Amino acid sequence: MTTSNFRDYVYAPDDPRVAGIRGLDAHEYAEAVKSDSFAGPMIVGWAELYPKPYVGITTDGRIVPDLFELRDENAPATAMVDAAIRLLETVGGEQAARLRYPLDAHEWRSWANPEFLQHDTGLRLDEVDEPTAAAILAVVEASLSPEGYALVRDLMYINGYLGQVVELPALMNDRSYNFALFGDPSVDEPWGWHLFGHHVALNALLAGDQLVLSPVFLGAEPSSVDDGPRAGLRVFGDRIATARALMAGLDSGLRDRVVVYEQMVDDAMPAGRLHAGDERHLGGCFQDNRVVPYEGVQVTEFAPGQQQLVLDLVRQFLAFMPAGAAAARLAEIEAHLDDTWFSWIGGFEGAEPFYFRLQSPVAMLELDHHTGVFLSNDDPGDFHIHTVIRTPNANDYGRAIAWQKYGRQVTR
Repeated sequence: MTTSNFRDYVYAPDDPRVAGIRGLDAHEYAEAVKSDSFAGPMIVGWAELYPKPYVGITTDGRIVPDLFELRDENAPATAMVDAAIRLLETVGGEQAARLRYPLDAHEWRSWANPEFLQHDTGLRLDEVDEPTAAAILAVVEASLSPEGYALVRDLMYINGYLGQVVELPALMNDRSYNFALFGDPSVDEPWGWHLFGHHVALNALLAGDQLVLSPVFLGAEPSSVDDGPRAGLRVFGDRIATARALMAGLDSGLRDRVVVYEQMVDDAMPAGRLHAGDERHLGGCFQDNRVVPYEGVQVTEFAPGQQQLVLDLVRQFLAFMPAGAAAARLAEIEAHLDDTWFSWIGGFEGAEPFYFRLQSPVAMLELDHHTGVFLSNDDPGDFHIHTVIRTPNANDYGRAIAWQKYGRQVTR
């Protein structure tokens, strides 16, 4: 790209891309988008994946056993349960019925990150009253670190900001998100929740003192705000800077092996490597059972300084988690560092867009720069960012932990 200023790619108000859907509410848009040439085939593809029974992400189709241990993470269990109970006391009638699902409900896997509703699971924050929306957000806040909750709220704000920029506030606002509870809030029995919508999708399972936050999708288009009360807000700058520094510090021979494709859209990519919505990242919505072979280079080949940058990158991905859960998750990932692979697509200098994946038996972390969806850039830009956190080998949604601890299935 010749510029990294998102303002250069804002659609004119009368452009068919935005004018054609202006005035629709979320449910009208959910129907209209099915016939869209871009989103329609994507929706069909996801609809084929959604009913399949849960297995988990693997490298070869086989689950590696005995990877996840029961442990005391000092999870904020009491705060989470108290917030969930207050939420249940706030809602009633039809809303209460829509909010709640059994622990093993298939709907847990209905989360998605586009702006349109593929599945209208739970309650939508912009369709409930202020006390209910506040009570929902209190559950999210109780489950994350202060930094993590601030990031989630920043991303929701940016979604609303984008909605204002392209004059589609009914479809993209800071509350155009769905929330659902799974199981019964308890410090003794497993339960959880998910929140999902445009560029924010969080899945949380609490099992006693242990908290699993996975899958997680956090993104932004644009990744910065240049006017209004939040002018100067920018997201994901830390992990982008760390990733660029990591690549810059590798010797050229090693870096050449880390880079699996030189171009973000590369003729050498096999069919299917690029997805219309996910582009390069592999762990997005409805990819719960994807087979993702390792690529790139094992990080044990990196010099100590570069290995430290890898761990810094991991910490930045995990910073949204409560301190105890983040520390335990970091230790888990470090324990598998000798079987952790790092791969890269694209450039790494200046504002060059890129994709990377850090992958091991217990974690898959991705960051990808995207083309425009509600901005007009046809090439990936550094102002549209997707990040994904997955826990391979059947512990997305805390499934492996809940099964060990309680003999209970979490997802179907």
